[in-house]
Amino acid sequence: MHDYPTPGALPVATVSDAMDRFGVADGIRPLWPGATLSGPAFTVWTRPGDNKGLHTAFETIRRGEVLVVNGGGDTTRALIGELVVQKARALRVGGIVLDGAARDVAELAGLGVPVFARAVTPAGPWKTGPFRIGEPIAVGGVPVAPGDWVLGDDDGVAIVPRARIDEVVDGARGLIAGEAERRAANQRLVPRG
Repeated sequence: MHDYPTPGALPVATVSDAMDRFGVADGIRPLWPGATLSGPAFTVWTRPGDNKGLHTAFETIRRGEVLVVNGGGDTTRALIGELVVQKARALRVGGIVLDGAARDVAELAGLGVPVFARAVTPAGPWKTGPFRIGEPIAVGGVPVAPGDWVLGDDDGVAIVPRARIDEVVDGARGLIAGEAERRAANQRLVPRG
């Protein structure tokens, strides 16, 4: 079992750099500043605009897992809102990542469950399915398998394959040390002229 770093422990940008700048979910952003998440992926693949699979996911998702949803990139229907996130909060879900839309942004920020999505819309979802749970999916053009490390911060979301977690964490920590040295060197610069 891998250790998943705590939310905010490693910057998404640095983790992506440690993966040769791959693994960043295109177009997926936090719904409010300061939202961070980190944990194992719990995957859902659903028909665009339909959240029946998300409700079913809450029957088996475990504390700390991040609900990662391929909603086909649809931005016309919100897959989650306040009531869904209240469920996620009660179950201590580690966060939600949607390749789709959300709504009730002010209420979601108040609930404190980190939510990352492609868009925001007030239009509600369908609830008829079909959906798939616990299968490999893609979010923002990045493959995600159950148990992969999902992390998010103000810059967006990165996905680290489960088999590479230790390697990528070590690489990111090495990059952070190198950046600290460069920052110190920058502080010693003297203007010319």
